[in-house]
Amino acid sequence: MVDFCHIAPTPLLSEFCNHQRSHLLLAHLVEDDVYYREWYHNRSRSSEWVYILDNSAFEMYKQGKPMYPSDKLIEMGKLVKADYIVMSDYPNEEGSKTIEAAVELAPKFKDNNFGTFFVPQSEIGDLEDYIATFAWAASSPLVDYIGVSILGVPNAYGVEKGNKLQRYVSRYHMMQELDRRGILHLAQRNGKKIHFLGMVDGPNEISLCNRFKIDTWDSSAAIWAGLNNISFDGSPTGLIDGKFEEEVDFNFGTSDKGRIATAKANRDYINTLCRSYNVKECPEY
Repeated sequence: MVDFCHIAPTPLLSEFCNHQRSHLLLAHLVEDDVYYREWYHNRSRSSEWVYILDNSAFEMYKQGKPMYPSDKLIEMGKLVKADYIVMSDYPNEEGSKTIEAAVELAPKFKDNNFGTFFVPQSEIGDLEDYIATFAWAASSPLVDYIGVSILGVPNAYGVEKGNKLQRYVSRYHMMQELDRRGILHLAQRNGKKIHFLGMVDGPNEISLCNRFKIDTWDSSAAIWAGLNNISFDGSPTGLIDGKFEEEVDFNFGTSDKGRIATAKANRDYINTLCRSYNVKECPEY
């Protein structure tokens, strides 16, 4: 079973996120949104929830903004009692830059009792650099978790923009390639957890990737699409028009029963896919 981290607007966290074990928190919201920060902080004391504090690189990259400052991540992690912190990563830059950041940050994070989460990146179209960066993480004692990004992988294949089908299958194809080269086996042997960051053009990517051992997965897709009156459907990807591209408004609130019901139905659709995801059926790497 994949442990899924649904992401919801701040006013609706209790409506949608109270019954999941793993949570992906966004650093810029921890810093700027008091309610968001306190909602997670207060529950950390009495729950067995696992918190992954993201560095907001995807959001900053999409908005054309500078990356979230690395030196603030420890401070934000302490505010919400995070278990893991995503180390700084640099989309569309050489993988060595993300590795260098990990070499600098990992000892600091570990000294402060945080697990380390590494997200491979490369320049657009540089598939071999992405794979080499992933292999570094699979073998490095500095890394506890490896994140497979909806930005990093499509960038590596040069398909992040344009043909949605190419983007939809890119992570499946990457996992096949990493498996073929023995890199997934290396990661498993070294005790690395694998996380899929975000979701592209439909929830059925979960079924597409069900032969690979994925520990956790996060997305706002179910909640945010539902709140915009978009239901998952019977198309091959589960979203006939592909990803709802409008950026999540984390201040969005509603009491509209129809929107909430649609979002909950989308959430339940993903949760059903995750419950049927049986890693025992995956091949031994």
